[in-house]
Order: sequence, then C-alpha cells, then structure tokens
Amino acid sequence: MTDDDRPPAAEVLSQARDQFGGLTGMTAENVSSFERTEDGWSLEFEVVELAKIPDTMSLMASYRVDLDAQGQLTGYRRVRRYERGRSDPQRAEGR
Repeated sequence: MTDDDRPPAAEVLSQARDQFGGLTGMTAENVSSFERTEDGWSLEFEVVELAKIPDTMSLMASYRVDLDAQGQLTGYRRVRRYERGRSDPQRAEGR
C-alpha cells in the first residue's frame, strides 16, 4: 500500500475515536500522540475513567490505539492512569 492509498490523518483520527468509543463506551477527551507506523497508525487517547468532584480529582487514563493502514482499529491498551490534576513526574535528562 502506498501513502496515496491511505486515508487522510483527520479521517483516521475520527474513525479511531468512533471505533474506540464503540468498543469501550469511553469518549476520548484529546489525542496526546498520533503517528503513522509501518503497519498503519498509532494514537494515544486521554479519557476519563472515573469522574469525580472536584473535576481535578477525576481518574484519567491514556490508551494506545493501533489501526491498520485503512484506519480500522486492530487493538488498544491502557498505558497509564492518573488523577486529572497531576502532572508527570520530572524525569532525569535522557530518559
């Protein structure tokens, strides 16, 4: 398959959100990564797993979503859970 045969990135993103939501019942709040791979596409969605009050205490999760070259979901997995109000810990340079 050539690059010309692949759907546009915006279309892939829209399809991925719809497919992910249909399978999990969760809505992607945003996309934190999106890249073309050798086999298709790889995305990372941020979703609310457990809404709390105040909102800053809601339990969030990052999901990696893999799609084939046509934009069909081939798999997903949770890669991280965190409270909405928390940032990633500082990492040592080079890691």
